[in-house]
Amino acid sequence: MLTRLGLSLLLAALPASAMANDSMAQLGAGGLSFITNDKVQMLSEDLSISAEEVKVVYEFKNSSDEDQHTLVAFPLPDITGSGDFIVSIPTEDPQNIFGFETTFNGKPVEATLHQYVFAFGIDQTDYLKGLGIPLTPYGQDTIDKLNALPEVDKNELMHRGLVIPMEYDAGQGWQTDMTPVWTLKSTYSWEADFKAGAMAEVVHTYKPSVGGTVAVTFLSEPYDDYDPASEYQKKYCTDESFIKAVRKTLTSSDDPYSAPFTESWISYIWSTGNNWSGPIGKFHLTVDKGAPENLVSFCGTDVRKTGPTTFEMTATDFYPPYNHELEILILNRQKPQ
Repeated sequence: MLTRLGLSLLLAALPASAMANDSMAQLGAGGLSFITNDKVQMLSEDLSISAEEVKVVYEFKNSSDEDQHTLVAFPLPDITGSGDFIVSIPTEDPQNIFGFETTFNGKPVEATLHQYVFAFGIDQTDYLKGLGIPLTPYGQDTIDKLNALPEVDKNELMHRGLVIPMEYDAGQGWQTDMTPVWTLKSTYSWEADFKAGAMAEVVHTYKPSVGGTVAVTFLSEPYDDYDPASEYQKKYCTDESFIKAVRKTLTSSDDPYSAPFTESWISYIWSTGNNWSGPIGKFHLTVDKGAPENLVSFCGTDVRKTGPTTFEMTATDFYPPYNHELEILILNRQKPQ
């Protein structure tokens, strides 16, 4: 199974033509989603994000005089297979790819995993299960089981738009793999009881999907109607001081890819969780860039550096923005060889 991009590769070891392909996409995950309940207030949210872990501590209060029974969900990002599947999968557990854990008032939550397979908008979950095929559209186990099917089943899978044949030569002659191209939709859910007039604490942790590249890619000139600098400024709020700091590290002024960094990307989806009564009373965000020599950029208000690797933001009566998820860019400083 493809795992996190090996970010230890040095730019100097790569030919220029390889740079565009040596990247890995990240899966954007977020916090918990609560079925809309105007009786339950979120008093505070303490969100910590690093390349190793996302941790969210929520404090709720049931402001009514009746217990509130609420459905809570953690929607996972959709995963779509492809012929060149290059996506960061945080763990090797197909039932819990994010290593997701949650406690409610200090007690572990036992969540139910719901998974569905779609191709061209049609639910094909039962069909795949009937063939004994894993629902994950990646990994050697899925491909091996697809390849082992009779030809009639392979043809039906292609007819339904679930797989495509991929031919390749790995040194032993031409081979054909049945490559999954379906979309897997997954959500964890459980029931939570918020006692009348009482406080409740929910702690949620998981391992993020970290995408990235083996070079700094936003210093190059625009090409094919794509302006890297403008795109990064909109997505990560890379300001002029950040750009200058990176430019100073170029080992060759003529080579915009020669900065001694690799990129890591983390996406936190916070626009889907705004289902409680009123704004978040107190919001606190901590972003950890991992090492003092690394650089980090993300969009926030009144962000302060609070430690060698940490940056923090606080807000009161906070509504997560609907038009911009939290996108974090970390530049990992590479040691010279």
